[in-house]
Amino acid sequence: QVQLVESGGGLVQPGGSLRLSCAASRICFSIYTMAWYRQAPGQQRELVARITSVGSIDYADSVKGRFTISRDNTKNTVYLQMNSLKPEDTAVYYCNARNSRDFWGQGTQVTVSS
Repeated sequence: QVQLVESGGGLVQPGGSLRLSCAASRICFSIYTMAWYRQAPGQQRELVARITSVGSIDYADSVKGRFTISRDNTKNTVYLQMNSLKPEDTAVYYCNARNSRDFWGQGTQVTVSS
């Protein structure tokens, strides 16, 4: 079965950086649009960043200029570099793979706090 495994979350101070990774298995990774979503307590899941199979990228307005999404098709991995982190970035971050079907990872917690 398809697996998306996120890693790289943790506790960081405001202004700090984290790099999330999502390793995919058992899918034809290169043809999938890959995305990062996040969900804070009591809030709906929201799109953070998305990268298509041909490299087109979208960001949520709240993270533009601070976060960078990238993918390495040789490693079946998508990344999210998060800089200048703010307390409002605190959430569980989920990896998503979308083509004809949707697949989700289990999520990784990111906490931004002093």
